[in-house]
Amino acid sequence: MENKKIPKSKGGRPTLTVRKDIKLTVRFSRQEYFILKEKAGAAGINPSVYIRQAAIKAKITARLSTEEVKLVRQLAGMATNINQVARVCNKEGLFEAMRYFEEYRKQFDLVMKKLKP
Repeated sequence: MENKKIPKSKGGRPTLTVRKDIKLTVRFSRQEYFILKEKAGAAGINPSVYIRQAAIKAKITARLSTEEVKLVRQLAGMATNINQVARVCNKEGLFEAMRYFEEYRKQFDLVMKKLKP
């Protein structure tokens, strides 16, 4: 019979499989900190794990580019013009309004094509 010696544990905390060696400092106001602690507690994790998961898994929408902002402004202007078409429809009759509406509809379609990839 062979006597295998089992290595003795030196004690202490076991080594982690994935080492987190980069430290990032985040500052919170007291109110923000207590909100964070409450949310982390409700999730059943400590605040550092909560922040880490939120940073990795959160979906952040990017700001509109300058071109997209111009297109949105153009759409807002078109909405104003369509409102004016409705007024013309009431004032001058249906045929004149349809002509204006078709013109703005074409412009609207062009802008929408630019916004969609």
